[in-house]
Amino acid sequence: MRMPALDRRLQLLLDEERYARLAAEADASGRSVAAIIRHAIDVAYPSGDTGRAEAARQLLAMSDAAGSEPGEGPADLKRALEDQFASKQGMR
Repeated sequence: MRMPALDRRLQLLLDEERYARLAAEADASGRSVAAIIRHAIDVAYPSGDTGRAEAARQLLAMSDAAGSEPGEGPADLKRALEDQFASKQGMR
């Protein structure tokens, strides 16, 4: 993965406790405090298509739901998704 050019400077004031947490993580991970902050921003505010990630989380939640069985086929999954969508829309 290519790292984008860092061309914006930001001044950020932190209290001692927050800075201590950042510094401890930086020391433990071998990264800079700035790298830790950039990573936290990326995690809190991801860029790109987050719809796919949300869809994957919903599919995984469905597979963990009571009554689901391993090995359900695509048709079963499609029907379950349609039923879930319809129930949220008040159609069923």
